[in-house]
Amino acid sequence: GQTLSFTIDNGSIHNLSLGQGQEVVAERALELAAAQGHWVILQNIHLVTRWLGTLEKRVEQHSLGSHSDYRVFMSAEPAPSPEAHVIPQGLLENAIKITSEPPTGMRANLHKALDLFTQVPPPHRTALPHCGCTVQCRFLSPVSGRRGWNRPYPFNNGDLTISINVLYNYLEANAQVPWDDLRYLFGEIMYGGHITDDWDRRLCRTYLSEYIHTEMLEGETYLAPGFLIPPSLDYKGYHSYIDDHLPPESPHLYGLHPNAEIGFLTVTSDRLFRTVLEMQPKESDAGGGAGVSREEKASRSVLDEIVERLPEPFNMVEIMAKAVDKTPYVVVAFQECERMNILTQEIRRSLKELDLGLKGELTITSDMEELANALFYDSVPESWTRYAYPSLLSLGAWYADLLLRIRELEVWTTDFVLPATVWLAGFFNPQSFLTAIMQSMARKNKWPLDKMCLSVEVTKKNREDVTAPPREGSYVHGLFMEGARWDVLSGVIADARLKELTPMMPVIFIRAIPVDRMDTRNVYECPVYKTRMRGPTYVWTFNLKTKEKAAKWILAAVALLLQI
Repeated sequence: GQTLSFTIDNGSIHNLSLGQGQEVVAERALELAAAQGHWVILQNIHLVTRWLGTLEKRVEQHSLGSHSDYRVFMSAEPAPSPEAHVIPQGLLENAIKITSEPPTGMRANLHKALDLFTQVPPPHRTALPHCGCTVQCRFLSPVSGRRGWNRPYPFNNGDLTISINVLYNYLEANAQVPWDDLRYLFGEIMYGGHITDDWDRRLCRTYLSEYIHTEMLEGETYLAPGFLIPPSLDYKGYHSYIDDHLPPESPHLYGLHPNAEIGFLTVTSDRLFRTVLEMQPKESDAGGGAGVSREEKASRSVLDEIVERLPEPFNMVEIMAKAVDKTPYVVVAFQECERMNILTQEIRRSLKELDLGLKGELTITSDMEELANALFYDSVPESWTRYAYPSLLSLGAWYADLLLRIRELEVWTTDFVLPATVWLAGFFNPQSFLTAIMQSMARKNKWPLDKMCLSVEVTKKNREDVTAPPREGSYVHGLFMEGARWDVLSGVIADARLKELTPMMPVIFIRAIPVDRMDTRNVYECPVYKTRMRGPTYVWTFNLKTKEKAAKWILAAVALLLQI
């Protein structure tokens, strides 16, 4: 703008941050700029969703007959999901689009973080100790570049610069470095203020405990495998030190196992190929008859197969009549059968409706069209997932898994005898079964339920080796470990083998004990999730034995999964 004599000072640039009633001001600016050839900058247009339709009309209106120098620049944050897009299609199609994405990789993140500072400090301040800025930059790099958070967080440059100012003030005011205070401020307030998930907060605290401690000033401390804390250097020296000494990009720099990169790239590739598939034009099949597309033929084939294999719903009256003693386990079985009936009834209803629509006996609605598209693309329809359990499986694998769950319930409800080993992943609500274990033990021993917890013992047996249920508690199977593996011989968590992303766990013996009897020595508090999405699919916490420090497994994001 300055090169072409467009500046805010001479009135030829109108810079507006939208929100709080700025829409009227923006409309006047657009009208003036179109007439006199000014530039208009509209920031954060995603904040005025209701006005975007008017903006689209104004831009289109001024596109004809306006001054040749007239330009409009708009900025918006990216939508977190395709469903959350609010920018009108007309604006997107008529605009030149530029995206600003955060750098990927440790090296780029470190350089970006250092670029926020200069060699010469402000006049009223002295230079920071060399370790302070570099360690904070090192902390921000894995925090912002890591792909292992349960939820996305808006970590930004402001978090780093404010943390550096706080660090400077604390070092100025204290003769001794207040390590605990600094870790709390950074982990619970500066960065922790963004974090809403307890497991993510634990991860943030662990990073800080690895980076901010007394030893970093007393000797050689590694910020990452093969990357020592730099000596006292000038501003350019730190940039050069990063280029010369930082190891090649790998999950090790973030404390993760190399398998994490394989998993991340696999998910990214799957998403890319699915997007390409969904963008393919729909073509009519010449051999399928007039007006019949390949999508309709494929959907019809999948529809017929699902309906043919779908079992009848559970007869709840008969099932409840069989149960003489309403134990906590029996109540869980009732609840699971009821939820399964709701799901299968929705599957049957929606497929019958679609069948009539494809035959021409009903008008095709938007819901029917979405269902047909889901069947064609081998994805679970949204109308089914509302009543189902969290799952990342494709439709074919999901339906096979559904039939296995129904079969497990059929066997269990025959006589309500607890299976020798329970498939924990087969429940809509696994927490209800784990709670039932505590309730049964509480009734048997007359213990207060609120002062009990689950004791987890990983056996050396596979599912086939277990022939009878235990006297108390339950055996469970079907769990997988991500980020590490279970060493059966030594009975502890061990480093994962390369390319074994989610090795299966042996049978686990779970029983309830009073909280004061729980052994918390040499254990890793391992979260259990239903799927790799983690976050909202959290189920329980299992204490697993380890010979290593728990921090290693926290940084490696080790967790148990019920479905892979």
